[in-house]
Amino acid sequence: MHDTGTASTGSTAQPSRRTLLAAGAGVTAALATAAPASAAGAPDDAGLRALVSRMTLEEKVGQLFVMRVYGHSATAPDQADIDANLKEIGVRTAAELVERYRVGGIIYFAWAHNTREPHQIADLSNGIQRASLALPRGLPVLISTDQEHGIVARVGKPATLFPGAMALGAGGSRADARTLGRLAGAELRAMGIRQNYSPVADVNVNPANPVIGVRSFGADPRAVSALVAAEVTGYQRAGVAATAKHFPGHGDTNVDSHTGFPTITHSRELWEKLDAPPFRAAIAAGIDSIMTAHLMVPALDGSGDPATLSRPILTGILREHLGYDGVVVTDSLGMEGVRTKYGDDRVPVLALKAGVDQLLNPPDLDLAWNAVLSAVREGELTEARLDESVLRILRLKAKLGLFRAPYVSRDAVDRTVGTRGHLAAADRIAERTTTLLVNEGRLLPLSRRRHPRVLVVGADPASPSGTTGPPTGVLAGALAELGFTVTALPTGTAPSATTIAKAVAAARDVDAVVAATYNVAAGSGQQTLVEQLVATGRPVVAVAIRNPYDVARLPSVPAFLAAYSWTDVELRAAARVIAGRVKPSGRLPVPVQRTDDPEQVLYPIGYGLTY
Repeated sequence: MHDTGTASTGSTAQPSRRTLLAAGAGVTAALATAAPASAAGAPDDAGLRALVSRMTLEEKVGQLFVMRVYGHSATAPDQADIDANLKEIGVRTAAELVERYRVGGIIYFAWAHNTREPHQIADLSNGIQRASLALPRGLPVLISTDQEHGIVARVGKPATLFPGAMALGAGGSRADARTLGRLAGAELRAMGIRQNYSPVADVNVNPANPVIGVRSFGADPRAVSALVAAEVTGYQRAGVAATAKHFPGHGDTNVDSHTGFPTITHSRELWEKLDAPPFRAAIAAGIDSIMTAHLMVPALDGSGDPATLSRPILTGILREHLGYDGVVVTDSLGMEGVRTKYGDDRVPVLALKAGVDQLLNPPDLDLAWNAVLSAVREGELTEARLDESVLRILRLKAKLGLFRAPYVSRDAVDRTVGTRGHLAAADRIAERTTTLLVNEGRLLPLSRRRHPRVLVVGADPASPSGTTGPPTGVLAGALAELGFTVTALPTGTAPSATTIAKAVAAARDVDAVVAATYNVAAGSGQQTLVEQLVATGRPVVAVAIRNPYDVARLPSVPAFLAAYSWTDVELRAAARVIAGRVKPSGRLPVPVQRTDDPEQVLYPIGYGLTY
């Protein structure tokens, strides 16, 4: 649906050139009275500084916030989304959000119904820009999302979904990481999304990490650094601001900062060797923005404050020690990790004092907005401090071309999003990531002659945007397309004794079993399921559809593959490996330790079999 400013939901007409020019008149006039624009049509730095000097304090405060909003349309969302907006934000629509608070950014989420399909996303983006640019001194909005690929993707099909970070780590190709950034970035840009909260620059050295895991490229800081830099280059060449996260590093924790307050116990020396290199690499690659982490690192700041609120970390280390002068954005301010020590009114003020520029998704925007406004009026924050951040934000908007060309078109969506070439590139990249860790008796590849009938069982976690259904169904469908006769039997992430018995009975009527595993724990139903399937004597192939550490819990399985995600692109690649259409070439980007003795490594970084 296109945002026309009316209640109609049937129109798909594009705004006329006259409408777009009128909507942009506010910013054009403001810049014209501020200073000359560059030859390319974007304001130069002098123009931006002059623009900042003419902004009201309220306008400056608004530019610092990046806010969620419910609805598929900027002006005519569904009633349920209007109700959610009124309850959580006090406005009805995205257009009202922009008008009331003059927010500098909006973040898209699938659960907020912002990302139904590419044309709708483009129309929503245009509606938001039109609403903002129609205001006095109206400025373009920097629209963002979390499109990491793999298990975190806010924009789903028919957009192209690529393998996630750890899968890319297994592939080890900087060229593939650049390609992902370039193609995925082009698709985001076509839909009006110009800031992507990716790549994850955390070095995942803790197998128990509940929040990073396969979102990380791996456990080797040099390898992670190379892939981070490559992906940053790809995104930014496509005209999308990449965001390295989560500074100063979230890879060694067993606490999820969404629900708790993690502590990283690394020494300063270890931090420099392990956590810092990917962020250094991102900065060297010209990264446009860096996201903070809601965790405590006593070796970097002994105050007990989360990094998001730490001036020694954000100004002392990130700005001064690492020399970064780009945009710093907080992780979501609704997460528990940043709310444990201070109230929601203090968090945004302390974040700005620490050196942050963008305040992402506060739980109560009105409270946060007024807290920053009061802090300036009462002298706790200076307006000059706000000017520094507003200037950085406007510089980024100018770099991305938002002053010159804030709107997108449906034609560009059709030319760019989910094209045959992009989908083929995603499949090729995925084929280079699947990792074979166990292959006793050369069980793999399965052949249609020896194993014509295949049972697919296993975990069925909540589907990310890149999955068309339960992993068992996707794997079964992919194997069926390759010529096998396949039965799918989803058994879940915690199968009961009854479910296990049903799967074991079904296994006796087939020639091979493929079992999708998801973060197998000791003594769990998943572990029991695989062990009992192996005991039937039927060939069993386990496919880890999240963490590769599952292999340590399944010592009896004769064949084991790591797919690193349960998205379609990675499951299809795993099916092609199982069927022998593609030889496995992925190599572990993390070590897998023994479960009973973590000091002993079962499979080191770089391990991987082929056939």
